[in-house]
Amino acid sequence: KRVLEIGPGTGNLTSYILKKNPKKLFVIEKDNELVNDLENKFNNKVSIINDDILKIDETNLFKNKVIVFGNLPYNISTEIISKWIINLKDYFWFESLILMFQKEVADRIIAELDTSNYGRLSIICNWKLNIKKICDIKPEAFSPRPKVDSSLLFLYPKTNFIKINNPTNLEKITRIFFNQRRKMLKKPFNQLFNGNQNILNKLKIDLNLRPQNLSMDTYYNLAREYENLTS
Repeated sequence: KRVLEIGPGTGNLTSYILKKNPKKLFVIEKDNELVNDLENKFNNKVSIINDDILKIDETNLFKNKVIVFGNLPYNISTEIISKWIINLKDYFWFESLILMFQKEVADRIIAELDTSNYGRLSIICNWKLNIKKICDIKPEAFSPRPKVDSSLLFLYPKTNFIKINNPTNLEKITRIFFNQRRKMLKKPFNQLFNGNQNILNKLKIDLNLRPQNLSMDTYYNLAREYENLTS
């Protein structure tokens, strides 16, 4: 199959992927020196994209679906995954994602309703993707050792999900609702919907609840209602 590795660094994981004889192996690496090292190490076995992962439009880059591997840079991992999901059109450019996150971030991605970790990241990531945790990984598994635990997640496309025309509306809705996650829903709801009682009745929302008490589907439907009001 076709494989994409994010941030190959010195190519340790890349070597193991090559042993599986992928049909094609792409890597995205921003650092020019590392790109030179990778070119010397792998010759023409790897297609190297020397660019910033946050600036690339993956939807136009890959004509065939890829499996994505990545030890994501922890400081921008939430930006990367959010960008991929928000930029998704009807077509998924990847078959699946196997990604390493800081454990704290992974816990937020897989968090369930009514838990302290449940929030924007959980809602955005679970919109179009099924997510499973493969395992947790201790710092001593790495060199150099990070100061945090890590988690490996497996993410793959859902066949059914609530359609939102402009995904940035989901970003906006969740940002405003979770801006004060300990406060009741009344203020953010009024800010966005001006106290629209019809929406409250339709989605069965109790404004005495807090943001973490609303299901993911409710947020997706709120984004749709917001689109209807602003279109």
